[in-house]
Amino acid sequence: MIGKRATLIATAALAAALMVGVLASPASAALRHIDGTVISKNSDNRTFKMSTQSGTVRIKVNSATKFERLGGFGALRKGLAIEVDAAKTSSGLVAKQIEPQGGNGGGGGGGGSDDGPNHT
Repeated sequence: MIGKRATLIATAALAAALMVGVLASPASAALRHIDGTVISKNSDNRTFKMSTQSGTVRIKVNSATKFERLGGFGALRKGLAIEVDAAKTSSGLVAKQIEPQGGNGGGGGGGGSDDGPNHT
């Protein structure tokens, strides 16, 4: 009887551990790197649209969004080439980090070794 109970507890623990892994994976996989150019901005909704090689995307900015080498949401303007790391949520894309394209501040083509499967 004790052996069966121990097996049942071990099986339940394993199932719980696997469930945590399954539930945690989608959150980390939802991060996207997007290169493009700002085409419009809505200050009331704190959103902007950008043109990418794949088409147009709408991205929301919130208090957790980090701006690198940009003076915040106000610095986004039409025609600005940017790189965005965004999380996919049920309400759309939310920017985690935004920076000018080129990475080193010297202009340039962007891209590079960070271009992974979620690179747009």
